[in-house]
Amino acid sequence: MEIKKSPKANLEDKRLLFLEIGLILSLAVIYFAFNMQSKNKAENVLQTQTAAAVEEEVIPITTATPPPPPSQPKIPLLSDQINIVDDDIKVDDDLFVSLEDNQDMGVQIMDYVTDVADEEVEEAPIPFALVEEKPSFMGGDANTFSKWVAQHIVYPEIAKENGVAGRVTLQFTIMPDGTLTNVKILRGVDASLDKEAVRVVSSSPKWKPGKQRDRAVKVIYNFPVIFQLR
Repeated sequence: MEIKKSPKANLEDKRLLFLEIGLILSLAVIYFAFNMQSKNKAENVLQTQTAAAVEEEVIPITTATPPPPPSQPKIPLLSDQINIVDDDIKVDDDLFVSLEDNQDMGVQIMDYVTDVADEEVEEAPIPFALVEEKPSFMGGDANTFSKWVAQHIVYPEIAKENGVAGRVTLQFTIMPDGTLTNVKILRGVDASLDKEAVRVVSSSPKWKPGKQRDRAVKVIYNFPVIFQLR
């Protein structure tokens, strides 16, 4: 017997429709799955940020406690009660020194002396170029003393024989009374010439002393003595 199907029961014509419905359902499922994964990721990120924010260290604010104020000194309590104690302490008489017969403990009184010599203060001589009023020799200028030395100099014979000549530089001090002291050689030439220059200068008459603030003072002076052979 041949089986015949009804045209209404034939599903071949509806195959394309079922295929489209299946594709639509598959796309819907895939879209729903993707949305669920994105939502889960967003929630996980939010939870992670929240946990990190919570885990941040919170530093408590501390305040320094001020030191306690210094304690006030205790005021001693005064009592009007006087306790009388028996004096049983023995004192050695040798510990006390009697001043009645001891002459060493006295103070010697000296007589007052009205006339006391003033202590002389040694003053340093002032250089010739710095003194206010320069010393002078026989009322003349600086060349006057040079002429006097040239007149009184005696050329040593031994220096003549050896042909020795030159300049001997001396230094001396003109005292407040006009005398010459501390004659010494600054630069010599020959022993005989040096000795003769010192001899002549030391035999000089008195000078008029130099003055500083209208007072005679010591003046130090450098003087050359020239020996020339003719």
